[in-house]
Amino acid sequence: MSDEEQTPGTEQTPGAAAAGPQPEEIRFFGTTWVDHTGHYALRRVGVAAGALAAAVGACFVLRFAYEGLEIANIGGFVNMLVVVMFAVCSAIAFRKTWEGFTARPTDPGREESLRSLKAIGFIGSLLAYFFRCLTEAPGEKLRRTEYETSRAQYEKRRGARTGNPATRKKPKPKRK
Repeated sequence: MSDEEQTPGTEQTPGAAAAGPQPEEIRFFGTTWVDHTGHYALRRVGVAAGALAAAVGACFVLRFAYEGLEIANIGGFVNMLVVVMFAVCSAIAFRKTWEGFTARPTDPGREESLRSLKAIGFIGSLLAYFFRCLTEAPGEKLRRTEYETSRAQYEKRRGARTGNPATRKKPKPKRK
């Protein structure tokens, strides 16, 4: 099965004889989200703290950039435009990042076109990571649903097979 044909949760580990679908890894968590092992809670706290620290640091950087605009004496309209642009882009980035934790994108082309907007509003994405880490690993609910569905389908297919197919009687050819 090629990479394009695999459905989420069915990745096969090279060199491992895994039975059934395997859980999809989440950045910073790997597959520890499945059974909450491997210092899962500590990782959640670390990712939340890191996202919040990065958001605060980014706010300081934007503050310095804004002060640079004031020193350059560009004008009040441009200063207001920059603040509004970052606020709107951050709000859009927060919303799209948050939606990405609960559902796969339906239109990849649209997501691709929003990439630069989300890059400008990176503070919103960082805040979305922070708030999601307070309850679960980012994307855990989506991947858990997909993984449980694929496991149930695998078990259903597996249970439908009975006996050894080699010992089945071959149908006799029909005579005319």
